Amino acid sequence: MLLDTASLYFRAYFGVPDTVRAPDGTPVNAVRGLLDFIARLVQDHQPDDLVACMDFDWRPQWRVDLIPSYKAHRVAEEVEGGPDEEETPDTLSPQVPVIESVLDAVGIARIGAAGYEADDVIGTLAVRAPGPVDIVTGDRDLYQLVDDRRGVRVLYPLKGVGTLQTVDEALLREKYGVDGAGYADLALLRGDPSDGLPGVPGIGEKTAAKLLTAHGDLAGIMAAAEDPAAKLTPTQRKRLLEARPYLAVAPKVVRVASDVPLPTFDAALPREPHDPMALEALAEQWGLGGSLQRLLTVLAA
Repeated sequence: MLLDTASLYFRAYFGVPDTVRAPDGTPVNAVRGLLDFIARLVQDHQPDDLVACMDFDWRPQWRVDLIPSYKAHRVAEEVEGGPDEEETPDTLSPQVPVIESVLDAVGIARIGAAGYEADDVIGTLAVRAPGPVDIVTGDRDLYQLVDDRRGVRVLYPLKGVGTLQTVDEALLREKYGVDGAGYADLALLRGDPSDGLPGVPGIGEKTAAKLLTAHGDLAGIMAAAEDPAAKLTPTQRKRLLEARPYLAVAPKVVRVASDVPLPTFDAALPREPHDPMALEALAEQWGLGGSLQRLLTVLAA
């Protein structure tokens, strides 16, 4: 089980009231909400291995170099020589180091890589995994990793993590008209304002799906655009050809990396805390109470 950790703690932050606080009054709703999420996921799905995948760089420079608008609207502060600071709610930012410390003390593998997003870590681990993989994320970009043959699916939270939509290739074909491999091409054609991806003007989700059904993939669509005999409307042909500079670089930006250099780590589900003393201190300082106890009980079982 691969957790898109930031996606889940953002959901926890907005799903759990900020009246959930530490003894000193600091909000810990994201911390406690995430611990409850993980406890529920482990209890319901019983994974053998669990990895909390992290954004060591939420807006990698190599993606920005290709498409400068990539996530530009989310930049709170530009940082020279390092990852820009992402716009984050004031009371969430201080909770992230607490989340990291608690995961480390519990012994849940927490993995990231400099210059890469959590999506890229997930993509790399999904490719490496010998057996079935469940990816837990609220980010549809990761639908591109769905692969029935290898048992890779996405568990998409609809409400908390108590209600998860299991995304397999049948669901993707029903909803989007593509399989996992085709989802990245669909996404880059239609664009994604939340990620600052312009897409091809005038080509929405349905048109993109029809084009992919007719021509197979992005390369097939562009070959058709350059072939006067191919069945495209004049407007579609014009828009695709005008978008060539964007479409030449968009695949590298949209597709998650699958070859990220990762450290050696133990992904096995911990049965007991890795650092009990540190965990006890964190529980007391931040008032983690029942949320932490529920997670430890589930792990021990």
